[in-house]
Amino acid sequence: MAKHEHVRVAVIGSGFGGIGAAVRLRREGITDFVVLERADSVGGAWRDNSYPGCACDVPSHLYSFSFAPNPDWPRTFSGQRHIRAYLEHVTDTFGIRPHLRLNHEMLKARWDAEALRWEIETSGGTFSAEVLVSAAGPLSDPRIPDIPGLVDFPGKVFHSARWDHDYDLRGKRVAMVGTGASAIQIVPEIQREVGRLTLFQRTPPWVMPRMDRAISGVERRLHRALPVTATLRRGVLWGIRELQVGAFTKHPGELGLVERLAKANIARSIKDPELRARLTPSYRIGCKRILLSNTYYPALAQPNVDVVASGLREVRGSTVVAADGTETEVDAIVFGTGFHVTDIPIAERVVGAEGHTLAESWKDGVQVLRGATAGGFPNLMMIIGPNTGLGNSSMILMIESQLNYMADYLRQLDVLGGRAALAVRPSAVNAWNRKVQSRMERTVWKAGGCDSWYLDANGRNTTLWPGTTAEFRRETRRVDLSEYEVIRAPRTAPAERRTPKKKETAR
Repeated sequence: MAKHEHVRVAVIGSGFGGIGAAVRLRREGITDFVVLERADSVGGAWRDNSYPGCACDVPSHLYSFSFAPNPDWPRTFSGQRHIRAYLEHVTDTFGIRPHLRLNHEMLKARWDAEALRWEIETSGGTFSAEVLVSAAGPLSDPRIPDIPGLVDFPGKVFHSARWDHDYDLRGKRVAMVGTGASAIQIVPEIQREVGRLTLFQRTPPWVMPRMDRAISGVERRLHRALPVTATLRRGVLWGIRELQVGAFTKHPGELGLVERLAKANIARSIKDPELRARLTPSYRIGCKRILLSNTYYPALAQPNVDVVASGLREVRGSTVVAADGTETEVDAIVFGTGFHVTDIPIAERVVGAEGHTLAESWKDGVQVLRGATAGGFPNLMMIIGPNTGLGNSSMILMIESQLNYMADYLRQLDVLGGRAALAVRPSAVNAWNRKVQSRMERTVWKAGGCDSWYLDANGRNTTLWPGTTAEFRRETRRVDLSEYEVIRAPRTAPAERRTPKKKETAR
């Protein structure tokens, strides 16, 4: 029978958010914690997404922790293999391995109002924790649309985030469904080896050139010898992106020049005017994430590629049928259709103080305070929570801000002493979300004329942050106790026998 563990903090997920939380806990002197991971290794999205051509569209020196700089990034935009290796390195460097509980999928977490703790059921055993930190992330669970006839398709079907490396695409007739960030990396890689590639495009993306290059040995040696040079490089990359925020959040009209440059990028590679028209978006650039590639358009111009300007409607045997009636015989279907972002599955598994799941509490729309805490769920923290996403910069900046908030949350519990919990006040949640949604109305994501995965079923953008990363850091630097209710354990609550933990020196 699997043993039960009680810890002060349980972290769900071991991607950037989960590993970052683990490192921050140790640096705060907290060692009484576990990281629950459903897979057999760390890495999160950078473990799951191993499709051909997978790489980051944020510069390497900005897409890394400020407390763990990497002077040896091989390229200005690093690939999946190197980013995953970086996370493994951080895990080892900061002593996180003993805290990992791999192959422990979180099945249910329920708040115990008597004991003031979370009771957690996983595929590898049970746990209880005073604080639960969800770092599962919004890009964890692939979304495959419900296509009539798909279940009877005789060929191979898989999602980009669950790439089947055992299936040989050489010479095959392949349908690529979707034109998001994954698809524009996959298409150029597989176009060279498949017999025929049919791209199903509901909405064309805006694609800009990718200014990627190898980082020279001289640069890397300089960054190792003088770390301040890497810090300066990171600062410049950050500053440039902070200056761009106003165009996305306040003045979308200023993006017109960028749009013209993007159209010129299409014209350079696509000479066929009919194809060029199909690939030119009709919405304002930035409304969906601006994608980066030097090879996507050239690949689409090749004779073995067809672009169907329509979504996939149904499957009849080995025939895929587009919404416009186009029929194509294929051997394999690859879905690049994104993830459950506004309807994250883990929300179905977390039960709060009133016996409702997080998903039930969000039935009228997702709402949290500062991207971190939800009403009715005491001592639950979120990393990469709602309205913390970015359209033009590095999510690691937002993660580190939320780690600051998590650290202060735990300090406040220490100051309160005894058995206590913090429950966010509904009035604070409502006030925060009114402010965020009011600011969202001016952004290109709401006013740009597109329908994106940033929006929920009600048309609300519950995904992105409508401001700079510096502003978000200020908003999450400290926990304001006036936004919370302090809950004390009933006198009859069972006391958990705890052995005092010796604080460790920060690494």
